[in-house]
Formats: sequence, C-alpha cells, structure tokens
Amino acid sequence: MRAAVFHELGKPLQIESVSKPQAGRGEIVLKVHYCGVCGSDLHATHPGVFVVPDGTILGHEFAGEIVESGSPDWKVGDMATALPNNACDDCRKVGLMKCKDDMGIMCPKNTLTGFHPSFQGAYAEYVKFSCTEALRLPSSVKNREGAAIEPLAVGLHAVNRGKVAIGERVLILGGGPIGLATALFSKLAGARNVVVSELATARREAAGAMGATAVIDPAQEDVAQAFARHAGAPPDVIFECVGVPGMIQQAIDHSRTWGRIVVVGVCMVEDKSMPMSAIFKETDIHYVLGYGRPDWRLVLDLLESGRVDPGPMITDIVALEELPTAFEALRRPTTQIKVMVRPNG
Repeated sequence: MRAAVFHELGKPLQIESVSKPQAGRGEIVLKVHYCGVCGSDLHATHPGVFVVPDGTILGHEFAGEIVESGSPDWKVGDMATALPNNACDDCRKVGLMKCKDDMGIMCPKNTLTGFHPSFQGAYAEYVKFSCTEALRLPSSVKNREGAAIEPLAVGLHAVNRGKVAIGERVLILGGGPIGLATALFSKLAGARNVVVSELATARREAAGAMGATAVIDPAQEDVAQAFARHAGAPPDVIFECVGVPGMIQQAIDHSRTWGRIVVVGVCMVEDKSMPMSAIFKETDIHYVLGYGRPDWRLVLDLLESGRVDPGPMITDIVALEELPTAFEALRRPTTQIKVMVRPNG
C-alpha cells in the first residue's frame, strides 16, 4: 500500500510503498477514506522534547470502511473510526475487560496510533487498530465527519474540564481546530459570551460558524480590552489553545480574580510564567490531555443528531501525493484550518 512516511527532521514526508497491515485476533483493518492532519503531528516532526522515530506513519484522526476484521462484532463493510489509544494489556492479562483504573489515553504505557512504527497511522491507504477502541459510524455520519471526531472530542473534554456553565464568559486564545471545537462546545454548554482571539483571518471568519459570539485580532487590539468590550466583564474561563511560549502567562494576565484557565495547547519547549500573578488572583489552572471514550461517544451522538457540524473548520482535502506539501505548509498556515487527506482518492 502507499503511505506518507516520516524519516528525518527538516525533510518532508515521503510517499512510499509499505506492507499493508493484517488484522490479528481482536484487530481491525480499515480502508482510510479521510484522515485529518493534527497539530500534534506537526509538533512530533519538529525539534522539541518529542520527535517520532524514523519510519513512522503519522495520522490518528481517521474514518473509513472495514476491509478485514479479527472480531465477530465487526464486519467487513462496516464504517468506523477509532480512538488512537494503544494502552498496555496488563489489566486484560488478569482477566479484566477494560483498564482497571479506566485511564485510557492517560495510561503511562499508552502509545498513540500514528506516533510510533509499532502503531502506524492513517496517512496511508489502510490502518490497523484494536476493536476495543473502535466506534461504528451510523449512516447519517459521513466519513469526513467521522474523521473530525478526534479534534472535536478534545474541545469537548476541555470544556468539561473547564466546567463552563450557563451564562459564563469564555475567552479562547487560538482559533485553530481545537480552539474552534472548544468554542463550539462552550456555546453548547450555555456560555453567554464565547470570544475567540486569533491572528489568522480565515480562522476568525470560521469562528462564528463554530459557536463564537465575537472574535479578536490580537495583532490589532488589546485582548483584555476587546474582550471587556464584547462581554462587559473579564472572562470567567480562558482556554489556551495555541501552545507556544508565553501563552499561559497571557492567559493569567487576562484572567479575573478566581478565574479558571484550561491549558489545551501543547507547548513542546520550555516556557516561563510568573506564579505570583496567578497567586494574587487565586487562579485555577488545569492542564488537559486528549479525551476519553465518553467524549467520543457524545460527539458521535451529536453528529448523528445534527447538533454539531465540523464543516466550517474543514478547509482543505488533499490526495496522498499532495500531503507532504500540504503538511509543511501547515507549519505557517494562511487560509488552512483543518486539512484532511484522502489516501484512496
């Protein structure tokens, strides 16, 4: 099969012929219809604390058609997606059906699909995963939407951790796919004001369709002053969805007394902040990682009911041969928000 393979920092992904995966017991092989490009993929192929090994096939936001099944519960032709978890089997070895601590993505022995050659991802014509992580797509949820469940689940998980309540004022720093998903679920949670601060024009324009009540261009306006103008008071909850040095301190600076900050952006280098500025406000700061299976299940239900639409953030669909160029272009995005690859044409 064909796949886009990472080999070396500073070099684009390479389109190569590799072995097609085969389903063992309890495993599924999926023909990939769509796979999203995630910011984590960019981080993992950039100098920092975590770089994927040579030979890794990235891609963990996928959906498609089952072509081989090692489980009687899953049949060839079923449409599916899957959480990219590959947690340890220690619990199952002692006879438990699921993780005894229900850790999921938090399992210290977990290796995510698409971040190691042992668990190759979906920048390829086919991908293999455990049936325990699979979710069946109903007929009303198309494969493109199914491939968007992963980033949507990140936003949902962040909003739940932030305890967004009816009538609250929310500030989101960063209008990429995760920031937009966070805006969407903040609005669904009942926030009165959902304000997105974002440099890129295209992302600001998409924010309104994804739940934002107002947007800020931080290059043109003071964020705190602009937010107060839109919302009438400082934010109750701030979501940091950028993941570059200095953003956590910015969130602290913009926070009100007894405010809440949720750090969603993944900063891959050392950062600095002034603890005293948060201490004086008794700011609650939460860090989040990914999601749980209930987040995926709820997102899927909301997609099926039509209450959630990821369409406004899906801006680019590329063929596998176009992926290396599109991938590098995302390091300095212009009009792109969520780029998806169609490995099978």
